[in-house]
Amino acid sequence: MAVSVAHEALMYAVYFAPRGKKRLYGLGHQLAQRHLSPFDKLIGFIGDAGAGKSLLIKGMFPGLELTNDDEGINMRPLPLLKNIDRGFFSSHTYHMDVRFESAFTQMHVLVDAVKKAVNQDKRVIVEHFDLIYPYLGLNAEVLVGIGEEVIVTRPNIFGPQPQDIADIVFKSIRYRKMAHTAEDLTSKVLEQEYGLTHPPDHGDVKHGFVLEFSEKPDMDIYEVEKKVLDYIENEIDICYLDDNHIRIGDEERYHCTGPRIHVRNAGEIENFRLLKEYKFDPISKIYNLVGLVGEQRTDSNDLNKLSI
Repeated sequence: MAVSVAHEALMYAVYFAPRGKKRLYGLGHQLAQRHLSPFDKLIGFIGDAGAGKSLLIKGMFPGLELTNDDEGINMRPLPLLKNIDRGFFSSHTYHMDVRFESAFTQMHVLVDAVKKAVNQDKRVIVEHFDLIYPYLGLNAEVLVGIGEEVIVTRPNIFGPQPQDIADIVFKSIRYRKMAHTAEDLTSKVLEQEYGLTHPPDHGDVKHGFVLEFSEKPDMDIYEVEKKVLDYIENEIDICYLDDNHIRIGDEERYHCTGPRIHVRNAGEIENFRLLKEYKFDPISKIYNLVGLVGEQRTDSNDLNKLSI
């Protein structure tokens, strides 16, 4: 079977993990175009609850019915198991959420179903692949981890192992949740305190967020930062309300495109600060307001520095 040079040469690719539904769908579509082969039979996804695995899968595999996702859809019995009972596989592609299914089905039954489907040239998309791998005995052809970043890799016999990906994404998801919550609180301050009528475009930076403006805003960044820090110091609760809104505090409803990707309380945001100057991009002519969380970084021109 011929595999493209791009697939053969891929060690891993890293992308910012976007926070809104539309952006996650879009990234999923890009990943499918860049990294999937029609011959891939076993594809594993790794990430914590609420990281956006289901949305990424829907972007990569349009039309695929997920057996259990954030919208509360629970397909029973599991189509993969139902087809085994019939003695044949009627579909080409199946989905399995190992964490969910292991509450109803013994692991050896799930392992057997995956192996039989793959041996019959069917494609199986497995969420929480790190949980089934120790019993499965074979690695995925494509592994996708989602935490603060989305990591795509094509393992070979030398790795990476699913646990390698899990160790990264489970540790980093906290920064994504902190950054997203701080981003929404900052946007809320700009709307309610400074009369911003059109939400700014959003960009990405490691351990933080970027708000993009076509004209330089006439706002005191120190003052904006102080108002956001007030929410953090008052430990305001943040919770999911519906697919397009979060609740800030006891009653306030606020629009959000990624309502599940938040800390539960603003007090969990560590070391929030805004860069005290708008970073201007001379190519796009965009002014960027940058917010950061987590450890201090001193060089504002090298926030996305690669770690060797």
